[in-house]
Amino acid sequence: MNDPAPPSPGCSPDFDACRLCPRDCGVDRNSGQRGVCAETAVCRLAAAVAHFGEEPPISGSMGSGTLFFTGCSCHCFFCQNEQISTGREGRAVSADELLQAARRLIEAGVHNLNFVTPDHVWPHIEALCTQLRAGGASLPFVFNGSGYHRAGRIDAYAAHMDIFLPDFKFADPGLADGCMADRRYPDLAVEAIRRMISAKGFLEPFDPEGRTPARSGVLVRHLVLPDEEENSLAVLRRLREEFGRWLPLSILSQFRPMPECHARGRLTRPVSSETYARVCDEAVALGFEQVFLQPLSSDDAFLPDFRKEQPFPGNIRSP
Repeated sequence: MNDPAPPSPGCSPDFDACRLCPRDCGVDRNSGQRGVCAETAVCRLAAAVAHFGEEPPISGSMGSGTLFFTGCSCHCFFCQNEQISTGREGRAVSADELLQAARRLIEAGVHNLNFVTPDHVWPHIEALCTQLRAGGASLPFVFNGSGYHRAGRIDAYAAHMDIFLPDFKFADPGLADGCMADRRYPDLAVEAIRRMISAKGFLEPFDPEGRTPARSGVLVRHLVLPDEEENSLAVLRRLREEFGRWLPLSILSQFRPMPECHARGRLTRPVSSETYARVCDEAVALGFEQVFLQPLSSDDAFLPDFRKEQPFPGNIRSP
């Protein structure tokens, strides 16, 4: 069943026969139809918070002003944000409500505005960024995505974004097919990252302590999956071959099994210390010079619950 059409006039023509992501579903989201992302043209916001769980030069001391949008076209069954990527947690917001949410974060002193899963709501984000810049906002804007992007849209993103935080999830097309039903992912992600780097260069400054927040550039993230060590090693090798040893990387150990993992009987445990160590050792062996590592921990401080006003327990600061 279609959702009601968006209440505001002048909806973006990008939603008429949607081609915002590589799924190319062609759905008329302006009429209330849902795309592969499970969303209509209505902008749905799940959270707008100062986030301290990003890499040090992104979170800094005051947090990254993250705006989490409902919906996703990637459909990884192990998604750590499954409540919003497939569960549709979030509320419809008008353009003014989205603007006010962004302004509240800016007034709180965050180092950047961080748009999480932005492709399928890009027209809303583009309008917001234009309005914020016209109003004098000068902090960096961050495009925080899955790596599953249409390469031809990167220049349009780069006209507004200062920092790109793409994932590179899969080097193995078969694994990509099994996890998110598109074996094209490796090549699509590499080409998108290539264009991001061409537009913005590498993350600058790369400050491991986070004392100097980043202003521009690209940082690539990779989440290590349990029992898929060879995929992670192949990810690192391909990134090294394509982009060289100075590519900024973040190697994540934070995987937690989601309900769908148990339903499928796959990826049903956290990453082992041995697997994560071997992946990190490969990054060293390949000569990467700018790498963030993540300590293994059973702490779920940054595993979100988007049903709460503050989804991340780790963001709660003592007075």
